[in-house]
Amino acid sequence: MSLATSRPVIVVHGGAGTWQPERSRPGIEGVKKAAKKGFEILEKDGTALDSVMEAVMVMEDDGAFNAGYGSSLNIEKAVEMDASIMDGKTLKAGAVALLKDVKNPVRLAKIVMDETDHVFIAGEGAEKLAKLFNMERMNPVTELRLQYYEQQKKVLLEGKSALPKLVDLIKKHPELFPHLDTVGAVALDKNRNVAAATSTGGYALKFVGRIGDSPLIGCGTYADNESGACSATGVGEIAIRLVLAKTVCDRMEAGLSAQKAVNYAIRLVNRRITDSYRSMGLIAVDVHGRIGASHNSPNMCWAYVTPKTKEPIASLTAKIVKD
Repeated sequence: MSLATSRPVIVVHGGAGTWQPERSRPGIEGVKKAAKKGFEILEKDGTALDSVMEAVMVMEDDGAFNAGYGSSLNIEKAVEMDASIMDGKTLKAGAVALLKDVKNPVRLAKIVMDETDHVFIAGEGAEKLAKLFNMERMNPVTELRLQYYEQQKKVLLEGKSALPKLVDLIKKHPELFPHLDTVGAVALDKNRNVAAATSTGGYALKFVGRIGDSPLIGCGTYADNESGACSATGVGEIAIRLVLAKTVCDRMEAGLSAQKAVNYAIRLVNRRITDSYRSMGLIAVDVHGRIGASHNSPNMCWAYVTPKTKEPIASLTAKIVKD
């Protein structure tokens, strides 16, 4: 792909995995809407940081994605949401995890970055911070997620399997897991600043208290004005083990384009991770405004906007890397 553009630019993703036909249209429309919102901010001389936050919030509110409203349910039929955001200019970052009903986790992540001395706050502390700043609340559970939960739980019980066998269930019943996790956005603004943000409800039937890569700086999210920005989607434990978002940014700093950097990282997943299920996707933008999108999963719902396209270009696949 290696698409070179003039500033500004935004790329968003709505999750890697398998997107079933009935879910595809809402997903495509959702990422288009998010990319358009983020690009409008950039065109009005807004910052990359504000652009990625607003884009991710659009997807958190949409209901078509596993983030914010519409998040997956854990093994106890509850929602635990995570998010992070990072400013490439200052290297400041904020992250939150295990949120139950905060409407926009990514906004709370930015509050952690702007209003505290910390980077990552989880659970009860994050909920207290949300209350302190009068964050809007909502019930994130949708009828669709309740339906998925009952189907997934039924398969577990019929197979007399425990949660560690979830990987086998995904392989045997992909229709029950249409997209594993995560929405994200990366952007470059007119002042050559980059930013990244990621938000998720985590994978379905996860163990209570599990935290994936999305709120972990360097794993699911990373941004640095000396390299670029990256957001990951897929099996969070893999992104954690390979510090995947930082790996992409390191490759861009070494001179690779955004596309070559994400291709490199997906090949790294394929080579180093021997787990039977290793679905991953990545989006990136480098400091020259070139974008990258790559995955080893059947699908990744994503979109981008540049000054040349003006309108969002969206797809259910990017560069599929299998070697």
